[in-house]
Amino acid sequence: MTIRTLWGVLACLAMVASSAAAQEAEDAAQAAAEAWLQLVDQEDYDASWEQASALFKGAMTKAQWQQAITGARKPLGKLVSRKLKSRQYTESLPGAPDGKYVVIQYDTVFENKAAAVETITPMVDPDGVWRVSGYYIR
Repeated sequence: MTIRTLWGVLACLAMVASSAAAQEAEDAAQAAAEAWLQLVDQEDYDASWEQASALFKGAMTKAQWQQAITGARKPLGKLVSRKLKSRQYTESLPGAPDGKYVVIQYDTVFENKAAAVETITPMVDPDGVWRVSGYYIR
């Protein structure tokens, strides 16, 4: 085996390890996102704020979150279905500090909106736990 071949094999192994680490991060972030979304779906907005990331809680008070999420979700009605559309690990997002994030999108159906896309962004908090740092519906 030549040095060039060895370097190629090592580079390939590094890519596989990196891909596996991203997959693990995406799995953990998706689990956190779905647990948090259950709280929102149950209209337990206080608990959803409490379980959000430090970045999220630093951006708005619990009262501001309650007002924003009620205004966004109430007109849509109850959740009918939610299907994973995409998820992407990243360490940089516009307007956010560098960190470990996964941007997750769901194709969602509500009683009063047949086609919505929910974007939820969990991040690793300083204590090492994945928590939601952003949530948008369009």
